Amino acid sequence: MRLPTLALATLGLLNLVHADDARLGPLKDLNGYFPFPAPKSVQEWEPRRDFVQRQLVISQGLWPMPTKTPLNAVIHGKIDQGDYTVEKVYFESAPGFFVTGNLYRPKNISGKVPAVVFPHGHWVDARFLNQSDKYVREEIATGQERFEQGGKSRFQSMCVQLARMGCVVWQIDALSDSDSKQFSPEVIHKFAKQRPDMNRTEGWGLYSPQAEANLQSVMGLQTLNSIRSIDFLLTLPEVDPNRLAVTGSSGGGTQTMLLAATDPRLALSYPVVMVSTAMQGGCSCENATLLRVNSGNVEIAALFAPKPQGMNTANDWTKEMATKGFPDLQKLYALYGKKDYVTLQRGEHFPHNYNAVSRMGFYEVLNRHFKLGQASPIVEKDYVPLPKEKLTVWDDAHPAPKSGDPEFERGLLKWLKSDAEQQLLAAAKTPEGREHVLRPAIEALIGRPYAHAGKISFPDASTQWRDSHFRTQGKLLNATYGEEVAIDWLQPINPTGDVVIWLDDAGKGSARLADGTIRPELQELIDRGVGVLTADLFLQDDKKLKQTRVVAGPREVPAYTFGYNHALFAQRVHDVMTITSYLLSKRDASQPAVKRVSLAGFGQMGAVATAARATTGNAIVKAAVDTAGFRFGQLLDYRDPMFLPGGSKYLDVPGLLCVASTHALWVAGEKDATLFPSATPHLDGTDTKTAAAAWLGR
Repeated sequence: MRLPTLALATLGLLNLVHADDARLGPLKDLNGYFPFPAPKSVQEWEPRRDFVQRQLVISQGLWPMPTKTPLNAVIHGKIDQGDYTVEKVYFESAPGFFVTGNLYRPKNISGKVPAVVFPHGHWVDARFLNQSDKYVREEIATGQERFEQGGKSRFQSMCVQLARMGCVVWQIDALSDSDSKQFSPEVIHKFAKQRPDMNRTEGWGLYSPQAEANLQSVMGLQTLNSIRSIDFLLTLPEVDPNRLAVTGSSGGGTQTMLLAATDPRLALSYPVVMVSTAMQGGCSCENATLLRVNSGNVEIAALFAPKPQGMNTANDWTKEMATKGFPDLQKLYALYGKKDYVTLQRGEHFPHNYNAVSRMGFYEVLNRHFKLGQASPIVEKDYVPLPKEKLTVWDDAHPAPKSGDPEFERGLLKWLKSDAEQQLLAAAKTPEGREHVLRPAIEALIGRPYAHAGKISFPDASTQWRDSHFRTQGKLLNATYGEEVAIDWLQPINPTGDVVIWLDDAGKGSARLADGTIRPELQELIDRGVGVLTADLFLQDDKKLKQTRVVAGPREVPAYTFGYNHALFAQRVHDVMTITSYLLSKRDASQPAVKRVSLAGFGQMGAVATAARATTGNAIVKAAVDTAGFRFGQLLDYRDPMFLPGGSKYLDVPGLLCVASTHALWVAGEKDATLFPSATPHLDGTDTKTAAAAWLGR
């Protein structure tokens, strides 16, 4: 639909060609509406599930999975509590990166027992929580807790009860909380402004354009810690690998959903006060670029189907879940014949927390599916909470690592970059690696499979005869996505069925010289029966564009924008898909039949064309690109129009060329062709556009 003039003026986008383009509307943010339309069949759902799950894993920086280095786990300070024990644990999820927490175990274990990962949300020093007597009495009065002693720590209450039910429990610290102090709260939860000393092409820090271009985020680090927590639990001989569960509330609920979606070893998930079609997670630790683009928390929870899963509502953003979101999850589970495997515990009269009533809901689901044999309903018994000094993992014999060290932050991200690069370089050398590692990753960065290019029409096409060709101008309309792209299509008198999409920074005027005549190399193509199509890709007609839009708010966290919206670079690739799909579609006789589509790209459009070539499969038969040596890894502004989340991780532009070279490819602007040896290099001094056109016309 057409945006009102005032809205366009506010956006600063008046006088652009794209007045009807939905992409000019307001950006989506974490407070948007995120419905999950239930699929009609398993066959419809599973391809979608696979794409969303891959996008999620990639958003966390876990494609490929960082090398699982030795955990070097230290378990010490056992405390005997009668029917259960508590131990202090730390291990390394990556070299020098410590995960901390407490391990609760049943006192008398016989055979294999279930294990539960228990991440917490945004409660300061959550593992050490010890509420005041007055606070606990108020919670008892409202029905949230039962005991004056045990009610002082809802986190210990969960662990104690599960251990009494026969489960091993790993209560893990969130980054910057309790004993996890290598990152400060200001970085993990309160990040506001970009840090100049961390914004550089070498030795960068979190939230910088470099970190985002390599998909390095706080959320990804916590997801890595959760996965390594499963690794840790499976080193314990008493843990049953077939009965692994995860639960947590608030930010811990977000971690629960992410772990359940990424680690197939889990058998049960119970995210609390977080699954919702409304607010998706407000903290920077709950957001990552790419994560919720065209998705949301209900769909993320759906990725766990048809395994057992429970969730709840409270007097927060989850309060409408019973009518918005949960019925669709039930329909999905019903497709697998397991509608009762997903449950919702209503609690809109309670505030946002993991209280005793909510915990009982989890105990019941766990008891049922893990066959614990507990009498129902399961009711907690009182206990004596342990103080901080008995729970902390650090002491004189086990000294804590340095807190808030910027060199640690830089070093960890450098290790992650190096580790991923080694794996990806190895993958790039094999056809299997290119097809099953690099190509799926690039498709996720662009965020739209070519097979879903959309329903496209050309309703306002205007054709005129010129001296040697027909010229058709107008806008292609992509009804599926509400997008449009202005094109200028030069069609020969005697067409061969070949068309070259010619992309240049000059946009749809790039086929002509300053005097209005057609560029000689393109005129030669037209004379040989090859059509030439130029275009203004999204916002390419705005010659003053220096920075892209971001969502409203004072915090300079890229994920708040690019975790919910496509980057401009990706949107321009979508336009190339739209053009290609239209050219190859069946059309009425008013337009010539197109048999083969080729692609050329120069200037900034060289990288766009390369990405389009890498993501369109067999649709484009030949591509000629001049990258001009562009690298995503050199950008120092996440609002740069060329910024692409993850753009640098997958070997940057050479990685795109590696995948693109699985089809006919001509390349200029690159000094090293190691990753794409099958491409035709442009080595002589000939003008690149002339040489590219000659190669395309062969």
